[in-house]
Amino acid sequence: MTGVQLYTVRDQLAADRDGTLRRIAGIGYDSVEPFDPMADPAGFRQVADDLGLSVSSTHAYALLGQEPGPVFDAIATIGTDLAIIPGGIAHEEFTTRDGLSRTADLLNGLAEQAAEHGVRIGYHNHWWEIEPRIDGRHALEALADLLAPEVFLEVDTYWAAVGGADVPDLLRGLSSRTLALHVKDGPGVKDAPHTAVGAGVMPVRDILAAAPGALRIVELDSCEGDVFAALADSHAYLEAS
Repeated sequence: MTGVQLYTVRDQLAADRDGTLRRIAGIGYDSVEPFDPMADPAGFRQVADDLGLSVSSTHAYALLGQEPGPVFDAIATIGTDLAIIPGGIAHEEFTTRDGLSRTADLLNGLAEQAAEHGVRIGYHNHWWEIEPRIDGRHALEALADLLAPEVFLEVDTYWAAVGGADVPDLLRGLSSRTLALHVKDGPGVKDAPHTAVGAGVMPVRDILAAAPGALRIVELDSCEGDVFAALADSHAYLEAS
């Protein structure tokens, strides 16, 4: 299954949600990952269903600041049982073992609440969970040891590389935790636009081989050219990989 994190097309969604989803389906993607399940969940689900797009998972920042019940209801409505915390935790928490313990307690607590709604909680990294080292290991690796078994990881492969990880090696070590990958490409630095998958510096095929069972979700945080062209090129590359 190859999907798109809809943050990639956030501006286009704001202007024309239905048309944007139609273009994604037309490229050949079979799933999407919303970044805000609270945005008209019933209407979103209807359009996705009509286009044959499944909802692989969703990001859910709302779980950090809103009453969880309505958020879990929205997650169910859009049609997934995987809810991912994509940040929102202070970067400093990933620089000490005590900070990691607090982070794990937060995620494990959310996982307990989520289980009552038939939902699993995951965490999505950026570079700031990779750069710090705890006892010689990337902070994300140390965090994984503290998480309840049901908490999964969505490894953002690009930001892991920017943070200094050997991404295939990281994935092999986290294989039992990793249910999804954010597959992206670019020059490999923090403040530069991303490219279509396969057009940058990332060892994409090695990364995919290191986590063969994980969901493949394309995300371009920014893009210099036409984003739909980049999504089409990314899809073609992944279908051939």
